[in-house]
Amino acid sequence: MTSRRRHLLLAVMMTAAVGAAGCSTISRLNPFHGPAGPKETATEGQRISIIPADEVLAPAEALKGVDFALPPVATQVDWPLPGGSLEQSVENVDAGANLAVAWRRGVGVGSSKAVHVMATPVIAAGRIFTLDAEAGVSAHDAKTGAEVWRANLRPSDNKRDREAFGGGIAYTDGKLYVTSGYRFVAAVDAATGKLLWRTHTDEPLHAAPTVSAGRVMAVALDNSLLTFDAATGQPGWTYQALSETARILAASSPAVSGDTVVASFGSGELVALRVTNGNDLWDEALSRASRTSSLSEIRDIPGRPVIYRGDVYAVSHSGVFAATDLRTGQARWTLPVVGITTPLPAGDVVYVVSKTGQVICASRETGQIFWMRDLNQGYVARRQGGFFGIGGSKVARPIWSSPLMSNNRLLMVGSSGQLVALNAKTGEVEKRMELGQPALIGPVAAGDTVYVLTDNAELIALR
Repeated sequence: MTSRRRHLLLAVMMTAAVGAAGCSTISRLNPFHGPAGPKETATEGQRISIIPADEVLAPAEALKGVDFALPPVATQVDWPLPGGSLEQSVENVDAGANLAVAWRRGVGVGSSKAVHVMATPVIAAGRIFTLDAEAGVSAHDAKTGAEVWRANLRPSDNKRDREAFGGGIAYTDGKLYVTSGYRFVAAVDAATGKLLWRTHTDEPLHAAPTVSAGRVMAVALDNSLLTFDAATGQPGWTYQALSETARILAASSPAVSGDTVVASFGSGELVALRVTNGNDLWDEALSRASRTSSLSEIRDIPGRPVIYRGDVYAVSHSGVFAATDLRTGQARWTLPVVGITTPLPAGDVVYVVSKTGQVICASRETGQIFWMRDLNQGYVARRQGGFFGIGGSKVARPIWSSPLMSNNRLLMVGSSGQLVALNAKTGEVEKRMELGQPALIGPVAAGDTVYVLTDNAELIALR
């Protein structure tokens, strides 16, 4: 199986039967051979479509020739969380000016049929930290790429999870917090790699934690938000969202603003809670029923919710891209976008990359579209293998990552092994470069450098 097809199975097509005990092994996650779903599931009647079925995406005539403001270019010192900040929002970084490769380093075990590289790197104190496909954590010098330390956190006594994947990392106050599909959350000394504590969980954790107010917060496979004491690892309050029989094999990290944490779930729910006690403030279902696509029944919100200037931005696989008021939970506007990525609000606009590779630039205030750019324009489907073009498997259209804004450009990487830079004002392609390996984790930046982690667990520094 090629890396591109692995990416497609991981990020789009493959769904998980969520049993009462969870399911982190690949064989159990296989929808054709896994266990039956839970008896208690949310019914169709509990969700209301918030977008008309006939709404079509198109640039607004009223915005033709209208300019919009971008945030000024600024240096990003660190990137401590997958989204760069507690709000999972970074605007316009001064990094990767020439997009020239400075160095490449292997950082552990890459993706295979059984395991997948899914964790966004984080950067702090002059080091970049990564999590490979088998719970191997490493620290490298951010300037040179030299390895500083490496630690294998994969449990040796876990017979329940012989194969697992996913998880992530976050940095706070000299500590690296790690979640894993091997059912644990842990704290590691960021200077040495020494394990400080480890707490086992009932369910796999497929996304990175968010750390705020002394709490480690992470979404588990069973659609629960778990919290732990950052100093000791002791469990705290939990929140249980609706159950789902099917979901994408990915999860998102919560966003935090003040005492409010916003989390998204495989049920398509976007929920705001109090960080201190878990009391729920509001919830919204980003759901859109479709008569033409059964995949709209997968309501997952795999990308991170983003908090920006009092609004929350999130996109669901069910086909809803929404701006929601952080205080009230009321949707300000919605667009029919099927997405598995994280939106990027910046200045007057917000960008999102759809599952089909459309980059959409919309007004933050109204949701009207300024421009759209198809990253897969000109792509011709072909077959791989077979005999003289007969048989074989069809190669899927490339899947693209969440965007990073760097020097007024949008940078995306894809399963095709390319990095694409778009003009953030016009959407025009400014540069395409070959990475040599597939990548689906969005680029991150600190100092003058943009970093890309590929599917093969190679870290690439661009300056």
